[in-house]
Amino acid sequence: MQGKLPDIRKTVIFNAPIQKVWEAVSTSEGIAAWFMPNDFDQKVGHEFTLQSPFGPSPCKVLELDPPNRLSFSWDEFGWRVTFELKELDGKTEFTLIHSGWGEPDEMIPKASEKHSVIRNRMDNGWEPLVNVNLRKVVEG
Repeated sequence: MQGKLPDIRKTVIFNAPIQKVWEAVSTSEGIAAWFMPNDFDQKVGHEFTLQSPFGPSPCKVLELDPPNRLSFSWDEFGWRVTFELKELDGKTEFTLIHSGWGEPDEMIPKASEKHSVIRNRMDNGWEPLVNVNLRKVVEG
């Protein structure tokens, strides 16, 4: 048994105060500026949609602890995306965790690809989203 694929983790330090980073990752406008168009709202249980390249993805806010933690379910595959923020003397340590991966050979029907293929693609995709797009939004 191979077991489930590991979480994707991206940790970066932004030269920006925690409140500015929090606004960028916990508001509809902020998320749209670096990730995807959406109708997010800061309420646990709120159901929202991310407008992904594969079409609308249903999501739900699972955890909200301003300005340190936000977690939401993403799409119908058991994915969970968590943003963790820590204040570091006027800077912010930001960690993105994309969890909920299945077995490597398990298929994701919407994408018609294996979990291992999609996880690798997502891992590569999160890198510029966090290190380039989100950095521009919060440090710009």
